[in-house]
Amino acid sequence: MWVLSASGCRWLGAAGSLAVAVGGLAAGTLPVREPWGLWVPRGSMVTVASAVLAYLGLTLLVAAWWRYGRLLADGVRDRILVTLACWTAPLLLAPPLYSADVYSYIAQGAMVLEGHDVYGSGPSVLGPDDLGADAADSVGGHWTGTPAPYGPVFLVLAQAVVRLTGGEIVPAVFGMRLIALGALALIVWAVRGLGGDSRALWLAALNPLLLIHVVGGMHNDGLMIGLMLSGVLLAVRGRWVPGCVLVGLAMMIKSPAAVALLFIGVMVARRDGGVRGLVKGLLLPGLVAGAVAVGATLVAGTGFGWLRTQSVAGAIHTALSVTSDVGLGLGLLVGDDPEPVKGVVRTLGLLAAVVIILVLAWRAWKGRIDPVLGLGLSLVGLVALSPMVQPWYVLWGTVVVGAAGAVGCGSRLGAVLGVVSGALVYETAPSGHTPWYGFVMGGVVLVLGLVRARRVSGAANLRGGEALVAPGPMERTRP
Repeated sequence: MWVLSASGCRWLGAAGSLAVAVGGLAAGTLPVREPWGLWVPRGSMVTVASAVLAYLGLTLLVAAWWRYGRLLADGVRDRILVTLACWTAPLLLAPPLYSADVYSYIAQGAMVLEGHDVYGSGPSVLGPDDLGADAADSVGGHWTGTPAPYGPVFLVLAQAVVRLTGGEIVPAVFGMRLIALGALALIVWAVRGLGGDSRALWLAALNPLLLIHVVGGMHNDGLMIGLMLSGVLLAVRGRWVPGCVLVGLAMMIKSPAAVALLFIGVMVARRDGGVRGLVKGLLLPGLVAGAVAVGATLVAGTGFGWLRTQSVAGAIHTALSVTSDVGLGLGLLVGDDPEPVKGVVRTLGLLAAVVIILVLAWRAWKGRIDPVLGLGLSLVGLVALSPMVQPWYVLWGTVVVGAAGAVGCGSRLGAVLGVVSGALVYETAPSGHTPWYGFVMGGVVLVLGLVRARRVSGAANLRGGEALVAPGPMERTRP
């Protein structure tokens, strides 16, 4: 059937993306006030119908993505960048989807322009006559009084968007979407530079979880990943100093990018060898990125308050955090106040993540695992054990794993991450809320996807077997 071909998947996914965008016009994360009349409520019946359309479109997109990945794993050659463009284009003119975070970004940029301390207060300090007032009023619930957990580099970008658009909410949203589109382009460039083929791009860039949350929702995680992965690419090519500069900039978007410095240090230590190489690898990447962080903070003029707001998001309980759920459950069993036990379990989870990261770094230093793959697995482990997890956090490690070569349905690891990505797109509604049925749909997709992946893996083994992990970029780029 044509619909099962690569060309058919391209247009099926494009139709799904278009349905998501059209559904989002009424069921998306609409602002409280929008003077242009483009993104306004359309009535309950229209909103429900639009939400159903968006979910159907999302299902088409995920189904097309999985089928497309299977074709690529079987050796079918296709123009994946054309497919990426077709799936991305419908989302560009949509309202914010699946999250209200972009309103926080705009409001925080306006706060900088208005002279407020973004690390001491939240968007609620903006008055009705201030720049970004409409965005501030559209910020989701508990985030209205929350200080910014982001670094000064991102705040400078948000400030520039507000300055150029005058704080008008529609142009400002599109300005933030341009930044998200630039992040996607960075990811594609870095994946291709690391030697990633179409299967790598399938997992790292064509991923529906990335499309709806980075392009549709404009989460700044995409920019963090793009800068971090670009820095890793430069380090793989032997240009570790500018690579660390890019990672330092990524850290000034969101702090988890700092994990990349450890694995760049491993590359430096392995290249130079001996005690001198080890000392150089342990110290210099951190010094370079630290200098970038200090310089960026001084240039931005926002102060060093970001050092104390990194744990702000951790105060929110999210159902996807295993350590928070386990801690809450144990806490309710042993007493009336679960918070102390929950805090201990969360801390133990973070300690376990640190151990995993250090073990992977040691294995990379010993040459037992590719450093880029080690970074990807480290970020996957960090998110799995984090006290606060949002669906798009999974992209931190998934994109890097894809770039490292453990890709698509052609490997078990890539297939599992693909299934998890496909399931997580259902967790959040187009409106940005997390309804109970989103977890149900996600759970069903997860089970069906894992069963399907197991069957495909078994069939592959009967045909002669497929590697769990493909050669990493350092191996692929060696002469």
